[in-house]
Amino acid sequence: MNKPHYEPPKQSAFGQLFDSLFLLILVFAALFTPLYLKLAGGGKIDLPVADATTWAGLGQNAAQQAQWEKLGLTPETAAGMITSRFDYSFNVAELAITAVVVIGYFVLLFAFSKREYIEVIEERFGKK
Repeated sequence: MNKPHYEPPKQSAFGQLFDSLFLLILVFAALFTPLYLKLAGGGKIDLPVADATTWAGLGQNAAQQAQWEKLGLTPETAAGMITSRFDYSFNVAELAITAVVVIGYFVLLFAFSKREYIEVIEERFGKK
């Protein structure tokens, strides 16, 4: 039994523009929501220093001191940048859950799409 040749529906220029802008808004929302809700990153850790008012107390050598001064910074103004570090710790359970969700998504994607892939191949190249 031959299937009729598939003709995709035509979409207006307005429809294409709306779809593109809607997807763009969804991408920005997905990227900025965790930042807005303060869910991204583990935060920062302040390193203890001997004296935050001198370059030596901040652990900076002469070359580093010269570069900070070229930027117009003093030991007091640069102390926050020098002593704060990002916290890169993570939870193994949360990482495993994320991996399961991502892998599960792709497994479902391919499982549900298999029939459509077969139909497209049969339409284009005929039955085996």
